[in-house]
Amino acid sequence: MADSALTARIAPAVGSVDATEWDRLAGTDNPFTSHAFLTLLEDSGSVGPGTGWTPAPLLLEEEGKLVGAMPSYAKGHSQGEYVFDYAWADAWHRAGGEYYPKLQISAPFTPATGPRLLLADERHAAPLLAAAEQLVLQNGWSSAHATFVEPAQEKLFEAAGWLRREDLQFHWYNRDYASFEDFLGALTSRKRKDLRKERRLAIEGLEIKALTGADIRAEHWDAFWLFYQDTGARKWGTPYLTRAAFDLMGERMGDRLLLLLAYEDGLPIAGALNFIGGEALYGRYWGCLSERRFLHFELCYYRAIDAAIELGLKRVEAGAQGGHKLARGYEPVATVSMHYLADPGFRDAVADFLDRERRGIAIDQLHLAGHTPFRRG
Repeated sequence: MADSALTARIAPAVGSVDATEWDRLAGTDNPFTSHAFLTLLEDSGSVGPGTGWTPAPLLLEEEGKLVGAMPSYAKGHSQGEYVFDYAWADAWHRAGGEYYPKLQISAPFTPATGPRLLLADERHAAPLLAAAEQLVLQNGWSSAHATFVEPAQEKLFEAAGWLRREDLQFHWYNRDYASFEDFLGALTSRKRKDLRKERRLAIEGLEIKALTGADIRAEHWDAFWLFYQDTGARKWGTPYLTRAAFDLMGERMGDRLLLLLAYEDGLPIAGALNFIGGEALYGRYWGCLSERRFLHFELCYYRAIDAAIELGLKRVEAGAQGGHKLARGYEPVATVSMHYLADPGFRDAVADFLDRERRGIAIDQLHLAGHTPFRRG
């Protein structure tokens, strides 16, 4: 696409783009749109040939300078997205269409909010989205999907006419707490007692190590890989990330990682991996080889709160789903995805569905917000 001095093109991979230029647009707040994260997925084989995720980063250049970019992929399935469109795919297939490939605009395997349009200026949003639409049309693809769009960018997609879809996650918010005990003071008396009891029972007989940067060594990744495989096998059948991805995380993003490991009798039995952003701590992966009551809550939720308070972060995003987070101080938050469907009839049908779905999500959010553990008033 060309418009005066603007030119859009598809790069073969994020790794083919200069890291400094990419990160100039991506910023430093969100770890999952960084050049380091997206290229470690490529270099480790977690995306690329055989995965159903074909890198297709869309670049927008003005007089030869990169002014816009989109972390995008040609997808041959709907796995690893956490915004489920299987019913859409089935409906389009029954109507005689081919739903895949589709264009997926996201950080792979990562249900965390973030920028999906990496821009030097918001005026570049419209031509970048127009280029994505043109890519879909020229290739005869069914659709394009931007998932977990940060709130500041929702209006950019809506201005282009993309359809809005909502779902719920549970996030913890730091209301200037000085400590975990300070946070507990905001809860009802019964919930304070419950959480203190859970934390006490979770770590009985265990040693918890918090590792970051160069302190994370190969032996720690070896242990965590076993935990990750166990969780991946139970949830998805096949883990999304390769073993090499974790080594590359440590090498390229070590200072943005917080790895929590639980040891029993000197041996690691469970772990949780978090990414440190500019404003949020993102809980991403968890696994265990020995079931311990409340240990999941301790490593994934309570230790994340501890870390967010210590680091002065505004919130914790603890991943997709999990109504059990509500009782532990995590609040219901609407997450947004934006969708472009090439066929007008298909688009109208999905738009009608989304209108009804959003009303249901709003009712659910209101209901859940009334059941948080916080003291009223």
